[in-house]
Parts: sequence; structure tokens; C-alpha cells
Amino acid sequence: MTIPSAAPAGDSGASTWRAQAGSILLAGLGGFIALALVGMLATRTAQPWILGSFGATCVLLFGFPASPFSQPRNIVGGHVLTTLTGLLCLHLFGPGYVPMAAAAACALMLMMITRTVHPPAGSNPVIIFAAQPGWSFLVLPTMSGAVALVAIGWVYWTTIKRGSWPLRWN
Repeated sequence: MTIPSAAPAGDSGASTWRAQAGSILLAGLGGFIALALVGMLATRTAQPWILGSFGATCVLLFGFPASPFSQPRNIVGGHVLTTLTGLLCLHLFGPGYVPMAAAAACALMLMMITRTVHPPAGSNPVIIFAAQPGWSFLVLPTMSGAVALVAIGWVYWTTIKRGSWPLRWN
């Protein structure tokens, strides 16, 4: 989805802009609903369902749902794998910028090897090293939040576009 540039001579480009504006509004609405619902879960359960990288996940999930990086396997697998990698490196090597950089690099390579690349998840090792959470961080917020976003995305896109997302589950 791109914002149109100058319209060809004799064409106002209004219809193109309206179509893109509709897609932009749908993306914004989806991101709002998803983050509001996950935020509500956090408030109601007094549990940390929110992860900083989930905002960027919503950019892909709702702004670019056809992207390979926006599919359920990539969203959940990428977040879980990178968080696990960050936690392992933190607990094995301790805090510091070198272990953090190693964790991020290993997470990137593991996502590529497992075909679970999800760019927002690449920030999870950095988040791990900044927050220094315990092992439970893998389950909540990471895995539970990622699964919640996928479920919300599925309901949203099934309702809005009649089953247009995901393109694949595996």
C-alpha cells in the first residue's frame, strides 16, 4: 500500500486516493482494536500482556497482512524464538551490550533458519536485556500476547475481508 504521488495528466487520482485511504483507515482501526484489546487483557488480569514490539507487529498484521512476515507462524514463532534466545543469552552470559548483540544476531539467524522471520520480533532480545525479566516472560507477555494478536487479526480480517487472512497458517 503506497500513498499516491502526482496523478497522471487529466486524472484527479481521487478514486485511487479513496481506495488507499480506506485501506489505511482499516489498518489503523485494526491496530487500535488489537492493542486496545490486549491492553484491556493486561488491565483486567493484572498481567503484562503488552510487549513493546507488538506495536510494530500491528503495523505488519493490519497494514501489510499479505506479507510473509505477517503470517501467524512468523508472528508467534518469531516472537517466541527471539524471546527465548534473548532469555537464554541473558541467563547464560549476563547483562551487557556484547551478549545483547549476540542474542539479537542469533535470534535473527534462528528466525531465518526456521522460516519464522518477523522483523518486530528482532527487538525482543534488546527488550529482554533492557528489562532483564525472568523465564515467565516467554509465556506472558510474549507467547500469550502474540497468540492474542493473531487471534484478533484473524477475527478482524475474517469479519472485514471475508477470510482474506492469513494467507497460510504454517
